[in-house]
Amino acid sequence: MEEKGSANGSPAVTKSSAKKSRVPPQSSVDTFAVQCNECFKWRTVATEEEFEEYRSKQSEDPFVCKKREGIECDTPADIEYDSSRTWVMDKPNIPKTPKGFQRVIVLRKDYSKMDVQYITPDGTRIRATPGIITYLKEHPEYSSHVSPSDFCFASPKVMSDTVPDHVEKKSPVKKQKKST
Repeated sequence: MEEKGSANGSPAVTKSSAKKSRVPPQSSVDTFAVQCNECFKWRTVATEEEFEEYRSKQSEDPFVCKKREGIECDTPADIEYDSSRTWVMDKPNIPKTPKGFQRVIVLRKDYSKMDVQYITPDGTRIRATPGIITYLKEHPEYSSHVSPSDFCFASPKVMSDTVPDHVEKKSPVKKQKKST
């Protein structure tokens, strides 16, 4: 979905000011949108589940406006890609989150990237694939219908041209060569 000229599914993001707590994190995403593969207009999506359905099938069945009742390519866009909000682009074909689990993506304070984690049905927070593997081994009740490949920790790309001007952007870190 990040390739030039192809349609994108993208959650639009606003920065939350949540402080660290023991409560599972809230996703930073406040609006989900998909881009028509024909007219390239952005269409908002009512739920995260609907967004995940489109994203999971992006390569095999790209989103087009006529999939939505009463919407055609000549209908005005629901939302415009601009700097009124911070946009992030999710990769295509990420599997839908398994039932009972929650995929949470949180924008870092410096807007440098998003952190992806999954909340399990019992509230365990998992930040990487090895954690999912361990969790599924410890909870065999899920192994019949859930596999580690059902989870994707790939971080959506923060679109730098939509990051607010007041955010201090990190300068690239130069690696120094080791002297031998």
